[in-house]
Amino acid sequence: MHCSRRFALARIVAAGSAALSLTRALPGLAQAQAWPRQPIRMVVTFPPGGSSDIVARVLAPLLGEKLGQSIIIDNRPGAGATLGAKAVADAPADGYTLMLSNTTPISISPFMLDKMTYDPVKNFTHIFYIGAVPNVFAVHPSVPVKNMAEFSAWLKSQKDPVPFGSGGVGSIGHIVGEIYKNNSGTQLVHVPYKGSSPMHNDLLGGTIKVAVDSLPQNIPYMKSGQLRLLAVTSRERMATVPDIPTVFEAGFPNLVAENFLGISAPAGVPREVVEKIHTAMAEIIKRPDVLRKLDDLGISPRVMSPAEFTGFVANQVNAWAPAVKSSGARLN
Repeated sequence: MHCSRRFALARIVAAGSAALSLTRALPGLAQAQAWPRQPIRMVVTFPPGGSSDIVARVLAPLLGEKLGQSIIIDNRPGAGATLGAKAVADAPADGYTLMLSNTTPISISPFMLDKMTYDPVKNFTHIFYIGAVPNVFAVHPSVPVKNMAEFSAWLKSQKDPVPFGSGGVGSIGHIVGEIYKNNSGTQLVHVPYKGSSPMHNDLLGGTIKVAVDSLPQNIPYMKSGQLRLLAVTSRERMATVPDIPTVFEAGFPNLVAENFLGISAPAGVPREVVEKIHTAMAEIIKRPDVLRKLDDLGISPRVMSPAEFTGFVANQVNAWAPAVKSSGARLN
């Protein structure tokens, strides 16, 4: 009987040691199973009011409901959106820091720096692809043009370079404007703003008369007659604004450019956490009310697996890097 008790005790100790060894070997497993146990931060790399911020504020409350924790929007603009992206890349890989990822800090701005501060593929876990929105060439109503051909002719007739605004250095609007200038032989000078909202204040007031900016936030100004939209930077016309031609139709196929939106996190987030976020987002993105809101923003969702989204990001990086470098745009 004494031997039996010792044998049983030995088995309990051995089982406990094995469990402890497993926990040490898989440090993220227990944490992932309990995740989330606290509020989650979602970094938006632009100020409030732009397309990334709008989409984040539509989806974050719904994702928080699915996960059982609140999601706090953290607007971190600056340095061509690289400040916010760098903060996410450097954050702990515990699932409590997410980023509303987009083309600017992933595919454009890193290649405008003298030295890259993060790798847009290797330093992130790319979890969920939301969709993409095009940019648009917008002009103040005082500009006497109705299409891109008239716009190019008007620019060439101006004595001095015409300022054009964008949501910031390194934004798609910035790069598309620079490429258009180089290809059309027109005189434009970039005026960067800290987001679309302050840029619109000057554009609507006539301080600047031209902008290249994301489509969604410009649609209400078009409908009110406060702005004229000349062309969208997509290959096909958008259902939300079917009367606006594309840059492809206007004879500028190399200006086709869309700003992708997704959810990313620091590299190394546990697989179980990635699956929870991806599954929750896949359910949210199917909701009719969400689809209507995204459609109003000109976004057509397309579900990708995390692996497919990561491959998409790598392809975006390879496609944008040469165009960014050839544009001559730099981040100081």
